[in-house]
Amino acid sequence: MSSACAVYLVTHERAARNDEPDVSLMSKESAKAVPRAPLSASTPSAAEPAAAFAVRQAPVERTFAAAAQSIGVDAGTTAILSRAFGGELDLSRDLKPGDRVSAVFDTSNDGGKDVSGEPLAVRIVRGTTAHDVFLHKDLHGRASYYSKDGVSTGPTFERYPLDFTRVSSGFSLRRFDPVLHRWQSHDGVDLAAPAGTPVHATARGVIRFIGRKRGYGNVVVIQNPAPYSTTFAHLSHFAKGLRAGSRVLRNQVIGYVGKTGWATGPHLHFEVHVDHVPQDPLKVELPQKTSLAADELDRFESRVAQLTGLL
Repeated sequence: MSSACAVYLVTHERAARNDEPDVSLMSKESAKAVPRAPLSASTPSAAEPAAAFAVRQAPVERTFAAAAQSIGVDAGTTAILSRAFGGELDLSRDLKPGDRVSAVFDTSNDGGKDVSGEPLAVRIVRGTTAHDVFLHKDLHGRASYYSKDGVSTGPTFERYPLDFTRVSSGFSLRRFDPVLHRWQSHDGVDLAAPAGTPVHATARGVIRFIGRKRGYGNVVVIQNPAPYSTTFAHLSHFAKGLRAGSRVLRNQVIGYVGKTGWATGPHLHFEVHVDHVPQDPLKVELPQKTSLAADELDRFESRVAQLTGLL
């Protein structure tokens, strides 16, 4: 067994001959024992294979992807995990050398070796803070990672960045501009609100631009989790302490409604871009949280309790 991999075999049955306790095998380097899974009415018979798990971990030296793949996570699942953790972490910026990645693999049916590259649970430890996700497959076999509470992971977006009174101008590929008096596209929506109304980031991200731009006036452009970015224009002024490169959280105040730039009255011009293409902010599909159905949640929470003890 390599020093980078601690393998735990967790059985759910007692020895038939002498009623010996369940056996846990772990490497000398493991700092904690694996809790024995409780017996239940669904305990498998002696003819069924015992559940076995491999727990592997690696330090983050370069990137999350490199650490994950070094412990056997395949490239496709690594991409899924990157999106799953994206609701809490910016994996390209937040991880530092010394942080760790650990994963639990099911090795029940492959002679002690996981061949799927698809872990049942993954933990990222940043300093003293742990972030966990757990695998769930729907009835069609589609794999997704959820929080321990059965809530979908990944970045989420608010539909609206402020409390507004009305949509004063909608998204349009061809609109007569009331300031320039010519026909042109309107790449966002205008949300009318009193001057000074707080404007919030609709998702976490990094400020790509903050300052003044011709027709936009005072504007903030945020690079959100790929493939999204958002633009907030005609602001009267910005929230204190923000600059290009600042990280912002969902619902964080970034500025205040004004009428700077080419504006006929106080409102927020709000844009959503997907892969650099403007989309209608009122209709574009945005990532949202979902929860497992009640009939799936009980089984999921039982598995989470078992896997959490292994991470």
